[in-house]
Amino acid sequence: MTTTTAKFWDGIAGKYARAPIRDMESYEYTLARTQSYLSKEHKVLELGCGTGSTALLLAPSVSHITASDFSEGMLEVGRAKAKAEGVDNISFRNVDITMPNERQTYDAILGFNLFHLVPDFDRVFAGIHAQLTPGGVFISKTPCLAQGGLGFKFGLLKLLLPVMQLFGKAPFVNQFDIDTLEAAITKSGFTIVESGNFPATPPARYLVARKE
Repeated sequence: MTTTTAKFWDGIAGKYARAPIRDMESYEYTLARTQSYLSKEHKVLELGCGTGSTALLLAPSVSHITASDFSEGMLEVGRAKAKAEGVDNISFRNVDITMPNERQTYDAILGFNLFHLVPDFDRVFAGIHAQLTPGGVFISKTPCLAQGGLGFKFGLLKLLLPVMQLFGKAPFVNQFDIDTLEAAITKSGFTIVESGNFPATPPARYLVARKE
């Protein structure tokens, strides 16, 4: 991940924290499904936690959650929220997901709305696999922007994206379909045990994959 990428997310941290969730029904459903795989004994890592909203909601369900992000601006907002809410089993850390710490292992690793922002997710998935305990779960939700049938609005956005990136108004975006995403995850040694699209358009693929 580059310094330019971090600066982009630092710059929008406040706006990002104030933005409402676009599809609350999908968010709440996948949050509940994620909680069903967690227990009070689990050590959890969330990659790309943003301002920590999801990590804070999941914290009561686990022993400890490490909420990580590449943007220090996002993490500062998360730390302030955790302090205000009195949540003491969460730590916020600046982590580059392309450089995993394989000496630290977790029972579950989460990554929501993240992997379409990563140039080489094959390498990242391999690192996630290495950091999980045997039987641990990798839970993700990823927009698959190369999937067909996205409609005019999203087609126009894809055309404008390179221009927006040129002027620093948009981050890198990796466009792939569901089959490509799932093939990369299984290639890294995972067995997919649950999947679905929440929302359906553009498809945000929710996946639960287990390390055997």
